[in-house]
Amino acid sequence: MKRITIPAIIVLALFTAQAWAKTELTYSNFFPPTHIQSQLAESWCKEVEKRTHGEVVIKYFPAGTLTKAPQTYDGVVQGMADIGMTVLAYSRGRFPVAAAIDLPMGYSSGVQATKVANAVLTHFAPKEFDDTRLMFLHAHGPGLIHTRDKEVHTLADLKGLKLRGTGTSGLVQAALGASPVGKSMRECYQMLQKGVVDGSSHPVESNKGWKLGEVVHYMVQNFSTAYTTTFAVFMNKDKWAKLTPDQQKAIKEINEEWSAKHGVAWDNSDKEGMEFFKSKGGKVLSQSDAESKKWAAAAAPVIDNYIEKVAKKGIDGKALVKFIQDNM
Repeated sequence: MKRITIPAIIVLALFTAQAWAKTELTYSNFFPPTHIQSQLAESWCKEVEKRTHGEVVIKYFPAGTLTKAPQTYDGVVQGMADIGMTVLAYSRGRFPVAAAIDLPMGYSSGVQATKVANAVLTHFAPKEFDDTRLMFLHAHGPGLIHTRDKEVHTLADLKGLKLRGTGTSGLVQAALGASPVGKSMRECYQMLQKGVVDGSSHPVESNKGWKLGEVVHYMVQNFSTAYTTTFAVFMNKDKWAKLTPDQQKAIKEINEEWSAKHGVAWDNSDKEGMEFFKSKGGKVLSQSDAESKKWAAAAAPVIDNYIEKVAKKGIDGKALVKFIQDNM
């Protein structure tokens, strides 16, 4: 039997074709590498490589090393990063439909908030994300008020307190009588440590995830005004379009799985954050039903103002709010 040999030039062409088939992407995230949300993002990258059989390889950049949190969305649009995760509230006014998710609806868990976020995305298909390919949304558990030196039991106790908060959390703080200071989570620890602010609005997980339990001593369980913060994972549209249909299909399937993972991780992190907070001597302050209703009434204008504001942009805020309430 005659032996068939493949000319070297054909072998070289085959290897070259394989190299061309490999797509290398970058992923920018502001969470530090030790944070569970950062670790999940990195595992998403590895899962994409696995399910695309090594055809799509993603280099992961945590801790804002590629783009800072407020610039991540534009960075992906402009191609500075191919994929990104950031807080939508860092771009106030840019995502009016998604902003409804963050309202003080009285969220009880990250799983619940994440489910609501993606339901809004699917049902309303907001055009505000049209300049990227949105992968999925996720959202943390109830955002609560934490203070450094003063116990807060009533609305009167909040008067004059400076609290770090961004987006909706800042609006809620103002409605409750505090003075919001709009700074990112990365700046929060030092601001609390140095006494620049008296407290912060953040989910319980941040007490461990961002070590805030070391610099706050009181947690108010203001569940009736609990907000969430929506996080988005998105890809540059041109880079998405260059992927093959099979690669896109694999990523869509991963997105659905990882969105749920992020929601569960927020709740698990809340449990760890509570343990860490208490281990540092933190005191949890509960609210009576009567006080809880007072806080809810005080925060209600935040929702009303949202509805009025987005109406000017042709958005039916009432429908959005009702949809969220019906899906909680």
